[in-house]
Amino acid sequence: MIRLQHVTKLFGDKAALRDISLTIEQGETIAVIGGSGSGKSTLLRLMIGLDRPSAGEIYLGDDNITAMREDALDRVRLRMGMVFQYSALFDSMSVGENVAFGLREHTHKSEDEIQRIVAEKLALVGLPDAAAMMPQELSGGMKKRVGLARAIATDPEIIFYDEPSSGLDPIMTAKIDQLIIDMQKKLGVTSVVVTHDMASASRIADRIAMIYEGRLIAVDTAERFQDIKDERVQAFFRTLHHRREVGA
Repeated sequence: MIRLQHVTKLFGDKAALRDISLTIEQGETIAVIGGSGSGKSTLLRLMIGLDRPSAGEIYLGDDNITAMREDALDRVRLRMGMVFQYSALFDSMSVGENVAFGLREHTHKSEDEIQRIVAEKLALVGLPDAAAMMPQELSGGMKKRVGLARAIATDPEIIFYDEPSSGLDPIMTAKIDQLIIDMQKKLGVTSVVVTHDMASASRIADRIAMIYEGRLIAVDTAERFQDIKDERVQAFFRTLHHRREVGA
């Protein structure tokens, strides 16, 4: 579904990503982990087409998005859904209007059809009665769910999640993790989850990929990942354990 071949991204003379090659299979959930500044968010932006690589190629299916014109890229983006780190809801719009936004902007569906889809997607994320609510009335976890409903409104083939558990307590994090798993099972989508939360990555992902200082240093199944002997991987685990112990 997604193929990166020798992708490098430079900002001036600084390499944010170096020679990344990775294949993500159709229907797979892959978690991309790494510390702050490791390059994982840059990688996400490249896969969505918001940035272009300085070298290398990125394919979505058979489409090479690296050299695409912006109008062609816009059509390819309709196959993607994006769940932003802080939900990125429009405060002046109701929940229902937020979910309908992409449908109204990018499709020619009737208003009745749009309302049917909004109700269906909100029910799918566990918020069947929230359409009339405003974003400021929602908890953090509810905003994440609305963001997901908006992302799946156009029936995308791929859903990208940017730090989906950021700012949530452990109980709500577990609920969002389960929601990501449910979406993959119910919709058969390919999911790419960028996260610094190793526990979350282990719960949701078929495979985990780790970025360290702009390089892809490890890719393996969630079950085997902790056994990787690379010192940089083990140091990441030690840092996470230390944060938990001190309550950070």
